Amino acid sequence: MQDEAGDEREESERGKEAVVDIVEQEQQEALRAIRQFLKVRTSYDVLPVSFRLVILDTSLLVNKSLGILVQNAIVSAPLWDSQRSKFAGLLTSSDYINVIQYYWQFPEAMKEIDQFRLDSLRKVEKAIGANPPETVSIHPMKPLYEACRRMLKSRARRIPLVDVDDETKQEMVVSVLTQYRILKFVAVNVKETGMLRKPLSDIGVGTYEGLSTASMDTPVIDVIHTLVRMNISSVPIVDERGVVLNVYEAIDILTLIKEGRYDELGLTVGEALLKRPDDFPGIHTCSEQDRLDTIFDAIRRGRVHRLIVVDGENRLKGMVTLSDILQYLLLEGEGDLE
Repeated sequence: MQDEAGDEREESERGKEAVVDIVEQEQQEALRAIRQFLKVRTSYDVLPVSFRLVILDTSLLVNKSLGILVQNAIVSAPLWDSQRSKFAGLLTSSDYINVIQYYWQFPEAMKEIDQFRLDSLRKVEKAIGANPPETVSIHPMKPLYEACRRMLKSRARRIPLVDVDDETKQEMVVSVLTQYRILKFVAVNVKETGMLRKPLSDIGVGTYEGLSTASMDTPVIDVIHTLVRMNISSVPIVDERGVVLNVYEAIDILTLIKEGRYDELGLTVGEALLKRPDDFPGIHTCSEQDRLDTIFDAIRRGRVHRLIVVDGENRLKGMVTLSDILQYLLLEGEGDLE
């Protein structure tokens, strides 16, 4: 009887090992398929049939630029230097956070805010020691794989597509490609995403140590300082037990200051979240046992920018960003797969 029981255990273990091997093989096959897809498709392929593009001149007032972003429900826009007829970078929520940091450090300069122009942002960055605006771009007919690699190298979450007019030889901004749009394009067109069945805990995607958090009573300005110090775009909001209540994002700051109400930065996070638009899509959560195939399903169905990793009691365990996913798809075992 003991020998039979031992044989059964060995057979069971071999069966488990076989399943693990199949899952690993399919995971690697899926990564190869996704990378090959990104190499044969161009950035232009990702663009919808029709779309709207807002480009801002660098001579525009900062306050007016903020109004334009909010009015058009966008969080970034390419900058154009009309003096040189040249692409001048990408305006994002980080630039407005830099302005907030600048006036917080130099309150006497607050009276200048109504006259502040986008071409003065470099002055702000130098004063507070921040990074300059994102200037990385790519030609729309370059492989999508190359666009992804450039985004990862520059830590940019989006990349402008810049072409050159054949006659005038001047640059033309065609569109802006985001990580979400790229991953949704993959989710819709690469069936092998359904083979990514290894759990997050096994593939090491995401951040699980040293996470910055805030409470509903934390002043918004403190959250802003955290976003800048940690170079992140969101902070989970938790209670005293670590249960996730919400997330405060960099784009929430645009809503708060859209009317030039910089005095509202002293509001608590809880008060500020009440000003969030009604169409806010909510937060997405997952567990460490969730897999990329189910995450791609979520991306396919709706707008996902990050996933908050929680345990069975909804306590914060980690965070998975689109950058984390993109990095895994492009770099995991790259030498072995190519």
